[in-house]
Amino acid sequence: MTSHSRSIFWSACAILLVFTCLFSGCTSSGNPAPATPTTAATVSGSNLVTIKNFAFSPAILTIKTGTTVTWTNQDGAPHQVASDPGTPVAFSSDSLANGASFQFTFTQPGTYAYYCTIHPSMKGTIIVQ
Repeated sequence: MTSHSRSIFWSACAILLVFTCLFSGCTSSGNPAPATPTTAATVSGSNLVTIKNFAFSPAILTIKTGTTVTWTNQDGAPHQVASDPGTPVAFSSDSLANGASFQFTFTQPGTYAYYCTIHPSMKGTIIVQ
């Protein structure tokens, strides 16, 4: 799969997950289901991404244009956050040791796929509205 195809695939997955989270339970009646952990945060949620257990949490974050996102490494291993090629605006952190943070302000709307350059299987998405 080419890098472009992979970006389109992950973007489509991110959008589908966000819609699923937004519209789940809209037609249910009675008592709401108990809250469960989720891999996506919505616009009204936090602008913090935790790096822990070799994963970004939330894996998908939806924010408004102009929001600053902070990634904080809570793993013992170092991590480095970098946008995939083709994102509206590229970003990259230095290597983040345990307890270190990186901030980036998203000034343009779009979908920003990113990954850890040290551990490329670690992936996340920021959706800027």
